[in-house]
Amino acid sequence: MIKNHNYNLLKEQAIELRKRGLSYGEISKKIKVAKSTLSLWLKEVALTAEQKKKLYTKQAFALNLGPNSQKNRRQREIDVLTKDAMAEVDSVIPLDVYRFFGVALYWAEGSKTRMLNMTNSDPNLILFWVKWLEKIFKIQSKTLKARLNIYPQQSEQQIKEFWSDLTGIPVASFGKSYVKPFSTNYQKNNLYYGTIRIEVPKSTDLRYRVYGWLQVMMKDVAPEISRVEKKWEKLRNVSRPVNLV
Repeated sequence: MIKNHNYNLLKEQAIELRKRGLSYGEISKKIKVAKSTLSLWLKEVALTAEQKKKLYTKQAFALNLGPNSQKNRRQREIDVLTKDAMAEVDSVIPLDVYRFFGVALYWAEGSKTRMLNMTNSDPNLILFWVKWLEKIFKIQSKTLKARLNIYPQQSEQQIKEFWSDLTGIPVASFGKSYVKPFSTNYQKNNLYYGTIRIEVPKSTDLRYRVYGWLQVMMKDVAPEISRVEKKWEKLRNVSRPVNLV
């Protein structure tokens, strides 16, 4: 409760602050008076059009960026979902689970011809792949090869050093980079570290081992795939276009 001898002084201060265009929240913080009291004291204080505009802008900014904004509320929800999902998984990943995660990753992102190699721009994925090769095949990062795909405005040497620092692949083991030519259609969301291809030299046999593990993963769906492909075999009987140039 506000003491009598402070009442008039606080009310005068509140009115003066309101005339300067401050919000109830800002005034409450300055003079430590509840917003409900301020609403009674200040309901007759008129604001100019410019002051109302500024208050509206502040409120909109607070709604969009403050702790109660939709974006922040959603982020808190995502944090809870992520934390709960992490608790569902044993922190000690069995070797076969780890093995097959790498197989699925290679199936989606790896090369399907010649040696084992993986191309991506995500440092998380690339480092996992390098660690996976070491754990599953005992392949040391220093024996791997790498190549970059970058934009002309990027520093090839610095990007090589970044990936070398992350993966342990010596800079000297990086082959010739592909530098994309300038184009009006090039990707606008710049890949800061470029794209890197990790190559495992003399690894054709290892690639077939990965394919073997993949067949184990696919054994439950393989018969259905075979049935549908056989039924639609006519889709394969399409002549390739002839290049007349």
